[in-house]
Amino acid sequence: MSVKTKAAGRGSVNKKIAAPVISAAVFGAVALLHFAGAFAYVENRSYDMRVRFSAPFQRPSRDIAVVLVDQPSIEWATRERGWPWPWPREAYAEMLDFLYPAASVTFDIIFSDPSIHGGADDEAFASATAEHGRAAHGVFFSSRPDSEDVWHADIASPLFEPDGFGGFLASFGLGQRGTPLSAAQFPIPALRASAAGLGSLTGVPDPDGIIRRMRLFTLFDGKAVPALAAIPLVVSGHADGLALEWDGREIAWGDFRIPAGADGASLLRFRGDPARYFPVSAKNILESRTAILRGEPPFLEPGDFEGMHVFVGFFAPGLFDIFSTPISALYPGMGVHITMLDNILQGDFIRRSGTAGDLAILLAAVVLVVALCLFSRRVLLSTVAVALAAIAAVVGSFAAYHWLGLWVPMATFLVGIAAASASTILFGYATEGSQRRFIKTAFSQYLSPAVIERIIADPSQLRLGGEKNEMTAIFTDVRAFSTISEALRDPQKLVELLNFYLTRMSDIILANQGTIDKYEGDAIIAFFGAPARLSDHAALACRSAVQMKKAEAEVNRRVLELGLITAEVTEALAGKGLADGRPLFTRMGINSGEMVVGNMGTPNKMNYTIMGNAVNLAARLEGVNKVYDTGGILISEHTRAQIGDGFAVRPLSRVRVVGINEPLRLFELLDTADEADPALSQMVGVWERALILYEGREFATAAALFAGIAADDPADAVARKYRDRCLAFVAAPPAGEWDAVDNLTEK
Repeated sequence: MSVKTKAAGRGSVNKKIAAPVISAAVFGAVALLHFAGAFAYVENRSYDMRVRFSAPFQRPSRDIAVVLVDQPSIEWATRERGWPWPWPREAYAEMLDFLYPAASVTFDIIFSDPSIHGGADDEAFASATAEHGRAAHGVFFSSRPDSEDVWHADIASPLFEPDGFGGFLASFGLGQRGTPLSAAQFPIPALRASAAGLGSLTGVPDPDGIIRRMRLFTLFDGKAVPALAAIPLVVSGHADGLALEWDGREIAWGDFRIPAGADGASLLRFRGDPARYFPVSAKNILESRTAILRGEPPFLEPGDFEGMHVFVGFFAPGLFDIFSTPISALYPGMGVHITMLDNILQGDFIRRSGTAGDLAILLAAVVLVVALCLFSRRVLLSTVAVALAAIAAVVGSFAAYHWLGLWVPMATFLVGIAAASASTILFGYATEGSQRRFIKTAFSQYLSPAVIERIIADPSQLRLGGEKNEMTAIFTDVRAFSTISEALRDPQKLVELLNFYLTRMSDIILANQGTIDKYEGDAIIAFFGAPARLSDHAALACRSAVQMKKAEAEVNRRVLELGLITAEVTEALAGKGLADGRPLFTRMGINSGEMVVGNMGTPNKMNYTIMGNAVNLAARLEGVNKVYDTGGILISEHTRAQIGDGFAVRPLSRVRVVGINEPLRLFELLDTADEADPALSQMVGVWERALILYEGREFATAAALFAGIAADDPADAVARKYRDRCLAFVAAPPAGEWDAVDNLTEK
C-alpha cells in the first residue's frame, strides 16, 4: 500500500469517527440552545412571517360580523343627528334594537363612566341591553392599584366552572411578567346588571410585546371570567354549558377543544384584517333602522345578522386600542377577540409541534447534512443538498402551519443545518488544508444571512448588545406642544390628538422602511438602515420628512374639524405669536453617520435603539430649526452628501453645535426633486449665490438677493433672517477674521 493510499484510508477512518461526533455535538448544542430560548427572537419573527403568508388564504367564519364605529360614522352622526363625540349611548341602544336577530352582540368598549349626556341615556342603553337578552360587555383586568379588586356579588354574568386544572388554574390569573391580575375595570352598574354576560378584554403579550395568544378565561377574585371571545357563545347558548375540563394539553368545553400553553393562553390562527369579517359601518345600521321606522327600503335588514355573533367596536383613528400582532404592529384590539372566537367556532387553533418530533427532525437534518458534507466528493452536490435541506425546512414549516395548524421550530432547524455544514467545513479545513477550503467558500452563502450568522457565532447577540451601522436618524418635535397641552385641558382629548398625529406620521416613516425607536410625548425618534441594511437610508429618511410635512396640512385640517384643537388652544398659540394657521407644526432634524444599533438594557427589559454622536447631532438639529426659522426640516452635510440630486435643498450657514467643535454645514430640506415647483428650483439657485456673497462679506449685494426671495415668498422666514443679518453687517461689519460660522450655545 502506498503512502497516499494509507493517508486516504486514515482520512476515511477519521471521517467515520468524526461524523457521529460532529452530529452529536451539533445536535446537542443546537437542542440545548433551543430549550434555552436562544432562538426565540428569530423563531417568533419567522412564525409571524408564516402567519402573514397564510392569513389571506384562510376563510373567516361566516358567523361573525363587525360593526365599526368608524370615522365616516362619527362625521355622519355629527351632521345628521347632531351627536357630539362621544356619542350618546342611545346610539348603541338603537344598534341593539336593530340587531335583535343576532345570536349575540358583544361590545369591545368599556362603558366604565356614566354618560356625559345624563342618567337617562345610560338607562336607555341598559334597558336595550336587557331587552336584547344576548348582549355582552367587556371588563378589563390588570394589576393597577387604582381599580376595583373584587367581583361584585350583584353581577349575574355567567362564569366558567373549571375542573381538573389543579395548580395550572392559577396561571389564568397572571398578567405579563407573572404579576397577579388583581384589579378590574367594570362597566357602569346599570350595564353590568343588564348584560347577558361580561367578557374579559385582557390580553397577555409575548415577551417581545406581540399578541400571538389569548386565554379562554381570566381568573379574577377566584372567578373564571370568560374571555370576550368566549362570551358570545355563552350568552347565545351556542356552547354546551359552562363546565371546562383540562387533560394536560387542551381545554374541553362541550364540543369545543381549545389547546393551551403553560400560561393558559392559546395560539391564534389569524386571518388578516378584522374587516374581512362582514364589516358594517355603524352609520349603515343607524340609517337602516331609521329607514325601517319610516317605512322606507333600508340599506340593511335585521335579518342579515340572524344567527351571527356581532362585535361592536371603535375603528376611527385614535379611538381603537392598538395591539401589536403577527399581522401588523398597529392591529385593532377587537380583531384579536374576533380571531379567537373564529378559532373556537372553526376548531383550528395553532398548536406547538411535539418536542420528540422536533428533536427527531433536527437530528435527521444534522446527520444528513454532516454525512453529505463529509462523504460527498463533489462540492457542488453537497452544496446543493444543504441548500435543499434549508429550503425544505422553510417550506415544511410554512406548510405545517398552513395545512396542519402546527408551529414547528423553523429557526432551530435552519441553525442545525447551518451549524452542521459549518462544523464539517471547519473539520475539513483543519484536516485537509487548502484542498477543502473551497468548501468554506461554497457554503458561505448559507451562513451569510445576518440572523443565522449571529446565532451560530454568538447566540447571546439575541439578548443584549449592538453593532455599528451606517444609518440615518430623524428626530421630530411639535412646536409649542406644551402650550397646546396646557390650553387643551382635557386629558382624553389630548391623548386623541397625540394618537391622531403620531399615527399619521408613524405610518409615513414605516412606509419608507424606517424603524420607530420611541415616542417621547409628541416627539418621534426613528432611524433608517436597521434592522435591515438599506443603502439608500438617507434618501428614505429625507423622503419621509418631506411627506410628513406635506401630510401636516391635512393633519391640521382634520384636528380642527374634529375639535381636537380648540379655540382656547388657538388663542394660546396666538398669544405666543403663532397664529399662522398651523397649530401642529413639526420640526425635524436628520443626520447620517455611524451609529450603534441593537438591544440595549437589561436581560429583563431591553429596547432596540440607537446611540452615538451621529444620533446626538440629529437631535440637536431638530432644535436648531428654531434658530433659523426654517420650514421645519434641517439636515446635516453628512446626509446631504448621500442624497444626491433627489431633493430640493438650500444650504444654510456652517455651525458649531454644543459638544462638536468642527464646523458643520446645515441644509434646509424643501421638497423632493421630482415634485419641486420650478419656481422653487429657481429660488434655490438665487439663494446659493446670495449665501456665497454673504460668506464672502459682500453683505449689501447678498441682502438684496435675500430681500428679493423674501418679497417673492413673504412666508420665507429664513430669507428674512438672512436679509436682516446682512443689513446689520452692512451697518456694523464683523470684526477681525470673520469665518461666517454660527456658534450655537444651546442644545
